[in-house]
Amino acid sequence: MAKSKPALSLNVYPRIALIGQAAWDGLAGGDNPFVSYGFLSALEDSGSVGPRTGWHPRYAVLSNAAGEMVAAAPAYAKTNSYGEYVFDHAWANALARAGQDYYPKLQVAVPFSPVPGPRILGPAKAEMAVALAEMAVELDCSSVHVTFCTASEWADLGGAGWLQRLGTQFHWENNGYKNFDDFLAALSSRKRKAIKRERRDAQAGLVFKALSGADLTPAIWAAFYKFYLSTVDRKWGGAYLTPEFFPLLGERLGDKVVLMIAERDGRPIAGALNLRSKNVLYGRNWGCVEDVPFLHFELCYYQAIDYAITHGFTRVEAGAQGDHKIQRGYLPKPTYSAHFIRHTGLRRAVAEFLAAERVDMEHTMAAMAEESPYKKVGETE
Repeated sequence: MAKSKPALSLNVYPRIALIGQAAWDGLAGGDNPFVSYGFLSALEDSGSVGPRTGWHPRYAVLSNAAGEMVAAAPAYAKTNSYGEYVFDHAWANALARAGQDYYPKLQVAVPFSPVPGPRILGPAKAEMAVALAEMAVELDCSSVHVTFCTASEWADLGGAGWLQRLGTQFHWENNGYKNFDDFLAALSSRKRKAIKRERRDAQAGLVFKALSGADLTPAIWAAFYKFYLSTVDRKWGGAYLTPEFFPLLGERLGDKVVLMIAERDGRPIAGALNLRSKNVLYGRNWGCVEDVPFLHFELCYYQAIDYAITHGFTRVEAGAQGDHKIQRGYLPKPTYSAHFIRHTGLRRAVAEFLAAERVDMEHTMAAMAEESPYKKVGETE
């Protein structure tokens, strides 16, 4: 692989504060909240990333001869494969059987957030791709993984020789709906009736609110953290995010945080955390302290659709996995990751695996799309 251009220098920072908000956000732009200084610094300052979770910040920055930043990447030296949502445990086991270490590896990602978006920030994208591969050698990392990147980044990295992986998520698209009933009218009669029934059961006796900015009080965040822990406990997972993370997120991102809350008699019993860009609502964490039929669907999917229609958003991204979302109007969309593996044998084996996996994923997405709840062209009731 070619060396990075001599005119550019790579610096690696263990804390994003050493780069500064103005410099970082100048490359990240102001739209996608997950690659913003506010989001990444909240993860770091709350102790959600670091030795406890195995995400060790190694922010990569390329600068020109004048000292101006021309590219940056949210990179982390990883000592495990948790909190990524693109699974490579089998790769790690294979390299271990060959007598070599897979960890540390270099992860270019937003921790604990399977949200597609830019991963190489700024104009010098090709140069950063080369620099990341060199950085893996310098840090003695087995590999580099750029996960949930954009389609254009995926194509460019593939063209540079990186291995390409295809995944899928479920997104809702706003086809110019005037209100929720207008969206329901686009569905087949059976699916429309099912959603109405679910909403009726979920909403019985509850009040729903969408909170942002100053409405996100310490008491609300304390309640939401209990909801978050309830989901972690049910899935036998680890609580990556600390109690300090959510208030910091609200403080630093303000109105870009949208917290859907369900209340019974004035007491919050469930919540769904979303972040918003200019045109997209991103669903993230959810939880509850009272079991209510279909409440998960109501808070995470239907309230998000209602909010998106009201605010003129073009899309809702409901997070990783879950083909049950299809019947609720969320259709399969591809997600992308790219991988640079230093070990020749492992690289060859992974390349073969990913080639077959991409074909299977394309077939799977096509089959899932056939399960769409939307009325087909010319269909009448």
